[in-house]
Amino acid sequence: MLGSIGPTELILILLIVIIIFGARKLPDLGKSIGEGIKNFKKSMNTKDDDTPKNPEPPKS
Repeated sequence: MLGSIGPTELILILLIVIIIFGARKLPDLGKSIGEGIKNFKKSMNTKDDDTPKNPEPPKS
């Protein structure tokens, strides 16, 4: 559907991002995206507190 993205397309996307956000805000934008990804991965790896640590087998 989209095909592969080559170096020309990546440069074009980078230029558009620089035009939209400006060169000064790019480090802050990268930092916030990195923190968001880090928090997402952290939340995916943690278990819910509702599940018991040692579940008991069902009684028959």
